[in-house]
Amino acid sequence: REEEHRLLQNGDSLNGAADWTLLFWTTLAVVVPVIITLWCSVQRSKRKIHMKDFFRKSKHGWHCTDLFNKPTYCCVCQQHILQGAFCDCCGVCADETCLRRADRSLVCKEIMAPSQTDGTLEHHWVRGNVPLCSVCAVCKEQCGNQPKLCDFRCVWCQTTVHDDCKPSLSDGERCELGEFRSLIIPPHYLHLVNKLRRRHPDEYSKLASACGSGWTPVLVLANTRSGNNMGEALLGEFRTILNPVQVFDLSELPPSKALQLCTLLPPGSVRVLVCGGDGTVGWVLDAIDTMKLKGQDQFIPRVMILPLGTGNDLSNSLGWGSGYAGEIPVEQVLRNLLEAEVVKMDRWKVQVASKGLYFRKPKVLSMNNYFSVGPDALMALNFHTHREKTPSFFSSRIINKAVYFMYGTKDCLVQECKDLDKRIELELDGERVALPSLEGIIVCNIGYWGGGCRLWEGMGDEPYPPTRLDDGLLEVVGVFGSFHCAQIQVKMANPVRLGQAHTVRLVLKTSRMPMQVDGEPWAQGPCTITITHKTEAFMLYHSAEQTDDDDESSISEPPSSTSLMFHPYPFFCSL
Repeated sequence: REEEHRLLQNGDSLNGAADWTLLFWTTLAVVVPVIITLWCSVQRSKRKIHMKDFFRKSKHGWHCTDLFNKPTYCCVCQQHILQGAFCDCCGVCADETCLRRADRSLVCKEIMAPSQTDGTLEHHWVRGNVPLCSVCAVCKEQCGNQPKLCDFRCVWCQTTVHDDCKPSLSDGERCELGEFRSLIIPPHYLHLVNKLRRRHPDEYSKLASACGSGWTPVLVLANTRSGNNMGEALLGEFRTILNPVQVFDLSELPPSKALQLCTLLPPGSVRVLVCGGDGTVGWVLDAIDTMKLKGQDQFIPRVMILPLGTGNDLSNSLGWGSGYAGEIPVEQVLRNLLEAEVVKMDRWKVQVASKGLYFRKPKVLSMNNYFSVGPDALMALNFHTHREKTPSFFSSRIINKAVYFMYGTKDCLVQECKDLDKRIELELDGERVALPSLEGIIVCNIGYWGGGCRLWEGMGDEPYPPTRLDDGLLEVVGVFGSFHCAQIQVKMANPVRLGQAHTVRLVLKTSRMPMQVDGEPWAQGPCTITITHKTEAFMLYHSAEQTDDDDESSISEPPSSTSLMFHPYPFFCSL
């Protein structure tokens, strides 16, 4: 028995030791990655502070990285590197010790430079780190497949060539700007514009003839704070393909200033790619309206959307999808831009006159998508309030939609907007509309609402008047509450169709109610809201996607206008 007792004790001690060993290694497996992550974060912060002035003064677009996502070699010492910095304009890579030398000795993409004597652009070669699966332009074999710094890539036309094949290039040093030549602003064009004594639209058209027929340069405006926070990565990818002067970060430069580059390009030729949510698109369209007020109508660009926001209803209505998450490369985005059709879209003025404040100017807003009062505006207001407090938490489209769902579920129980029909009056084109027992009213300009729901269509089992983006009409519907909104979104119920109108007027008689215009919410006291037609915007429509407006949308030509003087782009003011 003593022997058995001793064996049991030894077994228990062995089991205890095994448990402690397992606990130790489990803790180590959890703690070590956390410590490494925190250490990398601290080092990254220190590096950013240390290199901030250097990056600001550099002509390269340097970005630091803790780990390159493919085998990478320093362009100075030619050694394999795991971390360091890269330029998102020209693709030069360097480790930290060689960074300053790379900045001095390796030239970045020049946004403005003279052409060769024959009027063409010279190749700008960068050695090594060519894109994966690159093919040599001479021998058609794969490039960059050796474990060293090898082969060349032109930063303008993206042509890749082996070290040994480079002397055999058929076009020598002549660069044709590659597949997207019709979208790129060549550096020699800006050089010639800067030398013009008489800056007139006719002069720009003459200079554009050297850029080839069908030249429609694109400006990329990205909001780095939208949706999944993909804006910063997209900015780098577009700078790699286009002229960096065409790519703007809206967190650093407002669209009103970025769009002044349109006034240095041939009238009616410019296209703008907005990378962001519906709010960012509205911001850009407001800046375009400001151009009209300055007499720059002839330079008005056509607008395409790359949806990075949460709802993206305007993008859906124009055929660009409900959200972009990198599923197609930016090259395909630019190809879609080349194939897009021009359509007109109504824009509306929302005037909010508060009751009793007769000497204060009414609040005036622009509307592209929809105006609403009721449960969906309450959800947007709650979401907006919490995002302002903790913006870092709302960095994912999935998280954003989950928060919306949480607030919608809460409102189903609380019903803060009930008896709306007793607190509000509705007029459509001057005629009073009798309201049933509603909790919300939604005034729509586009076919989609609430993150991809065809609100006016509903279940599709009832006849309803057709809608268009440019028909000058608004669709007005009512909802019975948050649960009714959810039923409409999954096609289990129809909205209360109150009618279509050219002018909508709502009078809030008592209490405060949540309201929103294109996702921008606020709480409003007694007031009168008047929605009238403001102007039309020229948008780019992707016909490959089927939307509410697919069959009816009208394709329009650019508006004709007289030649006007304009304000030069700030970059050239400094020269």
